[in-house]
Amino acid sequence: MTLRDAVAWLDRHVNLEATAGKVHGLSLDRMRELAAVLGDPQRDFPVVHVTGTNGKGSTAHLISRLLAARGLYAGTYTSPHVSSINERIQLAGAPVGDDALAELLGDARRAITAAGLEPSWFEIMTGAALRGFADAAVDVAVVEVGKLGRYDATNVVDGDVAVVTNVGEDHTDGGPGWRAAVAWEKAGIVKPGAVLVLGETDPALGEVFCEAGPSRTLLRDQDFGCARNDLAVGGRMLDIAAGGRYEDVFLELHGRHQGDNAALALAACEAFFDAPLPEGVVREAFAGAGLPGRLEVVGRAPLTVVDGAHNPDGASAARVALEEDFAGAARTFMVIGMMRERDPQRMFAEVGADRCELLVTTTAPSPRGIPATELARIASEAGIRCEAVDDPAAAVRHGRAQAAEGDLVFVSGSLYVAGAARSAESIESATTWSF
Repeated sequence: MTLRDAVAWLDRHVNLEATAGKVHGLSLDRMRELAAVLGDPQRDFPVVHVTGTNGKGSTAHLISRLLAARGLYAGTYTSPHVSSINERIQLAGAPVGDDALAELLGDARRAITAAGLEPSWFEIMTGAALRGFADAAVDVAVVEVGKLGRYDATNVVDGDVAVVTNVGEDHTDGGPGWRAAVAWEKAGIVKPGAVLVLGETDPALGEVFCEAGPSRTLLRDQDFGCARNDLAVGGRMLDIAAGGRYEDVFLELHGRHQGDNAALALAACEAFFDAPLPEGVVREAFAGAGLPGRLEVVGRAPLTVVDGAHNPDGASAARVALEEDFAGAARTFMVIGMMRERDPQRMFAEVGADRCELLVTTTAPSPRGIPATELARIASEAGIRCEAVDDPAAAVRHGRAQAAEGDLVFVSGSLYVAGAARSAESIESATTWSF
């Protein structure tokens, strides 16, 4: 079976990422049944399990790089992907190849058919990833939660280290008590005896996580933190205090928030090894840590930056990064598309769209994507100068065509938009990433 055939089969299953439908009767029973028919591969390796509203993908990426620099053969499972489905399953930092992914999905298909199961799209991918990690005999797997945590398909793993980046307003209706409710869901990945590395700083929410019974808890701003987080050419210059102290460390990621993610990742790895890391390991891991779709520079003259910020907190962090990391631009043009469950007015406000020269709205390539014309209408009502271009790649080309050499074109609103924008014909990638 080719990868195209395997993905065609996969796509015939319910994909909650694409539909964002309400799920009733949440349970891990179906995922546990799938894991069982695959041989319970999640029992074959230790796991660092990562959840949080924002930053979990970046944090998982940094944890994997630190583990690899320390000499471990690490598997990484993240979602969603930016440009290729292969990105979701990585071994030693490289996306799994087409043939290997096709084989994993083919094996899953045969097991599912034989057992008469009806798993979802994400459950199948999760099972394939765990089986792939076991087959590859990884030393450790870094597993990113898809949504929330307690009933996420990834929660069939028992993480030796559980990492929570933060609790923010996503996948919630924002009703009374939503923060505690979201915290309770995320706390579901904290298994009794695990080490909890907690990036959320609200003391009231900390109690929710500690009730899960970790063997010990490391708290941001108490047990670890970013003592220095300065702008540098191509990233940030950090001083991080955790079990050890790491000074003048260059991180090849843009945005002040990535310094906080780096501190969290470092604390998680120290917890995994139960010891500080050699300074050289940290420098090696962070120096080449560029990540697709996270304030990624994908074009020059005009400078073009792509970011997958998809909720208000992410949009606000992106705005701060534009103001600090990319402050030299003469004018800012924006290309934004987002999903149906977002509040466009709030997203536009948080990202600072009212201050850009021109906003080009586009349609995210997903059944949940808000039509570009609808976004343009909402932006116009807010007094933002805008134009609608339905196709994301065409929208990026249009935005770049309006900009001069010294301007900035910022593309955001969704990782789906980021992925489509990265393929725009007029952009010569400024990175060496290959998918």
